[in-house]
Amino acid sequence: MQIDGVAAVTDATFASEVLAAEGPVLVDFTADWCPPCRMMAPVLADIAREEAHRLRVVSLDVDRNPETQAAYGVLSMPTLMVFKGGEPVRSVVGARAKARLLRELDDVL
Repeated sequence: MQIDGVAAVTDATFASEVLAAEGPVLVDFTADWCPPCRMMAPVLADIAREEAHRLRVVSLDVDRNPETQAAYGVLSMPTLMVFKGGEPVRSVVGARAKARLLRELDDVL
C-alpha cells in the first residue's frame, strides 16, 4: 500500500534508509490485507508532511519483507516503530488518531 509522502522501504534498503539515517525515522510495518493499516494511511501522510522537519516516515510491507519484520519481532499490524541512531527507541501497535500518536512519540523526536 503506497501512502502519499511516505517512502517504501524493503529488506534490501532498510539498513541504508532507516538504520543509517541522520535523524529519527518512523517505520510503518504494514500489510495490504490489514484494515487498521489502511485507516492509518492518511494519518501517516499528514505526519510525513507536517513533521518533515524533524521526522522521516517510511513504510515496510511485512508480506514482501519478512526478514526485517522477523528481525524486530513485529507480530501485529500496524506496528509503528521509531528508529534513532540505528536503534528502535519507541514502538506502538495499532491504529490511533494523529494527535495521540504524536503525543506518544513526542519525547523521542
